[in-house]
Amino acid sequence: MKKNTARKNTKTNKNTRTNTNTATTRNGQRTTSANSWPLSIYVYWFIILFFIAAAFYVLGRSQGGCDTATVKTDNVEITEEKLLQPTDYYSNAREKLVSGDLTGAIADLTTAIDAGNATTEMYILRGEAYMQIADYRNALSDFNTAIEMDSMNAVAYYDRALLNTRLEDYNSALSDINNALAAQTAKPSAVLQMRDLYAKRGQLNLWLKNWQGAVADYTNSLARPEGTVNPSVYADRAEAYTQLGNYSDAVNDYSTAIRVISEQIQGATTTAERESLSSSAMTYFEKSAALNLALGDMASARSDLNSAYTIAAALADTTSMNRIQNLISDLNNR
Repeated sequence: MKKNTARKNTKTNKNTRTNTNTATTRNGQRTTSANSWPLSIYVYWFIILFFIAAAFYVLGRSQGGCDTATVKTDNVEITEEKLLQPTDYYSNAREKLVSGDLTGAIADLTTAIDAGNATTEMYILRGEAYMQIADYRNALSDFNTAIEMDSMNAVAYYDRALLNTRLEDYNSALSDINNALAAQTAKPSAVLQMRDLYAKRGQLNLWLKNWQGAVADYTNSLARPEGTVNPSVYADRAEAYTQLGNYSDAVNDYSTAIRVISEQIQGATTTAERESLSSSAMTYFEKSAALNLALGDMASARSDLNSAYTIAAALADTTSMNRIQNLISDLNNR
């Protein structure tokens, strides 16, 4: 009996050991399985954080690129220059014209025009720039285009008249001035003044030897209230009066022109301006002397020549001094 009990105990112990080992093995497996989960979570978190950092890096790069002058979008390069609108180029061109950068102004205006929806003013301004660099063919083309776009644009007609005057096509210039006057009456432009338009037509009539028409236009110009009187308008009307044989009115106009010049000299700010005005006054004194001589007024003629000589001496113009001195000597010998 004792023997059997011992065997049972031994068997029981074996079973117990087996169960214990099994449990231990199972526990070991569980322990191993449980320890593997934290490691996997770390890997996942590392991957997630990596992609978040990468995303912020990409966003930061793209944001920094927007602050630069050049941005690339879908392989298209955008620069600040390309973002300028046609009106911006037009404004830039006006500034360049004032500063004397004619080539730059033409380039900006061409860009604005080629961009589409070009305005009449763009063509006019480019035509003026072309005219200043003596590119008369392109200037004429732009003025023609402007007039086609707006047949009542006084500035376009006036500019084309100036161009035709340079080309010595006085009849075409006169036609343009007539159209400019009509357009200015119907749709006034702040850029132009009727005084200047009448004076320009008077000049063309003078060159075309339409003396009566020149006198009428100069008179209309001087009668206008706006703007500043140009002494050359009086002098040019005096020229027309002279051609008509109206010497008295011509002398009066020369005298008025000299008076206006004397007023302008007082307000002149540069030596060159004062010298130019003085030179004009000297010429008008000489012409007035010739007319007074033709009228038989020797005293007025001598007075005019003395005044002309005084101006020539002030200008240190020896050539004019010698010429006027000879005229005075001839007059004294009469």
